[in-house]
Amino acid sequence: MDRIWLDVPFEEKDQAKAAGAKWDPAARCWYAPRPGMADLEPWTAAAPLPDLLPGEDRTLGPGLFVDMVPSTCWFTNVRSCVAPRDWERIRRMVTARAGQRCETCGAPEDRAARRWLEVHERWAYDEATQVQRLGRLICLCSDCHTATHYGLAGIRGRSSAARSHLQKVTGLGASDISILIEVATETFYRRSTHPWTLDLSILTDTGVTVTPPPSAQDRPAAAREGLYRESRKRW
Repeated sequence: MDRIWLDVPFEEKDQAKAAGAKWDPAARCWYAPRPGMADLEPWTAAAPLPDLLPGEDRTLGPGLFVDMVPSTCWFTNVRSCVAPRDWERIRRMVTARAGQRCETCGAPEDRAARRWLEVHERWAYDEATQVQRLGRLICLCSDCHTATHYGLAGIRGRSSAARSHLQKVTGLGASDISILIEVATETFYRRSTHPWTLDLSILTDTGVTVTPPPSAQDRPAAAREGLYRESRKRW
C-alpha cells in the first residue's frame, strides 16, 4: 500500500507522533500508517513542489564559501516568510533532489555525529535596483551551513570550527581562507549600508504563500533582538 505522506514541521513532530504518525527514515518524511486517521488530517501532505522551482538557477553559487547576508536583509529569509508546513515541503524537496547528501561536501546526515541536512538560500543581489532575489535553494550539512554563515558562527563562538571546515572542504590554505573571509566581510558591510527589496518569486510562482517580512525600517530592531538571542545561546 502506498504511504499516506504528511507535512509535519519539526516543531510539531511530537504532536504528530502522539496522534499516530510514523517516521520513514529512508524518505525522511512522516506518514499515516493507515487511511482514515482523523487526528492526522491537519498534516495531510500538500502537492509536492517541482524539483526545479520556476526561475531557479541551480548553477548559482556552487561550492562552499562564506555567504554573509547583509544586515539590512536579516529576517527576510525563506523560513521566516513561509508557513511551517510549506517550509517542510521545501525542505523535503531540496534534500530529496540532493540525494540526501550535502551538495558541497557530499556528507549524509549523521544523527550520532549531530550532523544534519539543512536548506540554504543562495541570493542574487542587484546593486542597481537594490533587489535581493532568491536564486537557488541548496542542501547543506550543518557543518557546511555553519561555515557558510561565518559571521553567525562567530556570534555563536564557532568561528574556529567554521574556518577549519572551510579549509578542509575547499582545500585552501590558511592564508587563502583569511582572504576569502576578508573579502566576504567587506562585501557584507558594503551591502549592509542600504535596504533591499525581497524577491521570492521562485516560490510564489509555484503556489507557496509568502508572508511579508519586517519592513526595512523595522529590520534593524529585529536584527538586534535576533543577535541578542544568538549570543545568549553561548551561555
